[in-house]
Formats: sequence, C-alpha cells, structure tokens
Amino acid sequence: MNETTISADPLDRVLSIEIARVTERAAVAAANLRGRGDEKAADQAAVDAMRSELNCLDIDGRIVIGEGERDEAPMLFIGEEVGTRRGPQVDIALDPLEGTTVCAKNLPNSLSVIAVAARGSLLNAPDVYMEKIAIGPGYPEGTVQLGLPAEVNLMALAKAKGVPVGEITACILDRPRHAQLIEEVRAAGAAIRLIGDGDVAGVIHTTDPEETGIDIYMGVGGAPEGVLAAAALLCIGGQIQGRLHLNTNEKRARAEKMGISDPYRIYTLGDMASGDVIFSATGVTDGNLLDGVRFYRDRVETHTLVMRSVSRTVREIRARHYDRAKLGL
Repeated sequence: MNETTISADPLDRVLSIEIARVTERAAVAAANLRGRGDEKAADQAAVDAMRSELNCLDIDGRIVIGEGERDEAPMLFIGEEVGTRRGPQVDIALDPLEGTTVCAKNLPNSLSVIAVAARGSLLNAPDVYMEKIAIGPGYPEGTVQLGLPAEVNLMALAKAKGVPVGEITACILDRPRHAQLIEEVRAAGAAIRLIGDGDVAGVIHTTDPEETGIDIYMGVGGAPEGVLAAAALLCIGGQIQGRLHLNTNEKRARAEKMGISDPYRIYTLGDMASGDVIFSATGVTDGNLLDGVRFYRDRVETHTLVMRSVSRTVREIRARHYDRAKLGL
C-alpha cells in the first residue's frame, strides 16, 4: 500500500491491527485475574492495560462511551483524551472488561471490547442503563421496534423469518428487573437464553442464529454496551434500537450536558454508530463468540474478532505472544 492510499483513508486500515492489540492487552491483563473473585481488581487491570496501549497509538482520541460512576468502577472516563495526538481525530467507545462478574467467577463470555470511529460518529451518552432490542441481518427495517409488547415483536420476527414463534429464542440478561419480560416472552411461546453478563456478545449472537441459537436480544443493560453492540452491527449487519434510562434529575442533567434534550428518544443503529467504524473484541474467558486467553510457559494465546464497517470485513485473529513482557506479564 502506498503512502497516498494510507493518508487518504480516514481510518488507516493498519489501525485495525493496532486496535486489536489494545483489546488483546486488556484481555490478557484481566485473564490473569479470572476466577479470583475480585471484580474490581480484574476491571482495574484491564483499564490500565487498555489505557497504556491506547496512549501508544498515533491517534487524537476522545472517549465518548466509557466506564462511569454507576458501579464505582475504575474508569476510562467519558471525555478522556488518549493517543499521541499525531493521527486522525477519532471517537472511542470501550469496555475494557465486559462481564466483570463472569471474569471474577471464570464463567463464559467475558470480553475486552472497543470501537473506534471518525470523530462525531458514535453516540455521546452518559453511562446509564439502556433498554435495547436487536436482531441480525436479513430482515426488513423496523421488523422489531422498542416500545412494542414482547409478543408483538416476537411474532413479527417469526413471520419475517418464516418460522413459528416457538422456534424463536430471545437472549436476555438474567436480572430481577427482567422478570416481567421473561414472563411475557415465555407466554408468547418463544424460548429464552438467559445470560449472566455480556450483552455485547448477546447482541452479536443474533447475527448468526444458526450457529448461536439466538434470534433476538431484549432487555435493559448498559448504554456503553449498547453503543458497542451498535458499532458491531454496523460492521456485520443487523438492527438495534435503544432508549436511555434517564430516570433521575441527575441523569437527565448529565445527558443534557452531552446534547441530549429528549430523555425518551429511541435511538436507531444509525443514531448510535455511523460512518467508518473499527470494532475489536478479544475473549477473556471462553464463550460462544470467542475463546478465552490461554497461558503457556513460553507464550500467551489470544482470540480476537476485528471488524470494519466501510469494508464490511470480519477478521478472526488467533495470536501467539511469545514476548510476555510486552503484555505486562
């Protein structure tokens, strides 16, 4: 590739590999603490590793979706600037350790996740909860809609797929707040896959139901995960809608500072992520989407998924890292 091609690219394609290194480093740091029962220590390790790697990149980066105060977690906070400032201006959405609890318990589907996009391409929203509904590609736009009863959405999806609703499976976070939703889904005749954490992976699973067995994601999770999931769907296809839970004056005030004036707005995929987006996720623990980090005497192995929206490419990277010192080990 010549220099003219590289400079004309709003996000240099080489950046895809660099972004993969960011999630690899964070995943390894977290995996070093998996199964030890300390969520905050694992999260802190992932945050520190991700920040260190981001600051090595030739980007002028601004975090628009990051960790927040909701869980009093260590933060790569919204508004933080990262990178060397010598490259393209980019917005960043990230979750250094998605599934802190499952990592601490060494359960499936913990990931390190990041999305990088041209400046202004990602939703800038406070770290609050978000109600979401998502399906994979191949369906008419608007097949499912946030705000409609679960039964209506499940019936519409089943009709679009050409199957009875009994062959539809919904992925829902296993939380007390979803008790009514779970009851409604089962009453409609659909099956449910309950997950303990990891709703980014849950949304991505809807894009390949034949492999994952998941047709639709429903329920309330984190807003950062919603934007990250939207970034992934922009790369591989699908639909997602989200509505922020701005149910206190403090949350509404934080949202207003970010330019969000309508607390009840339903955001579509294009509202949450658009344009040129690079998405990377590295497995921390084994899961349906990615294998977890493997530690050997002479190396560390990682499994990463890298996607880019403008080229519609999806790459799996199985890396062997023989220089453990570069991973902070």
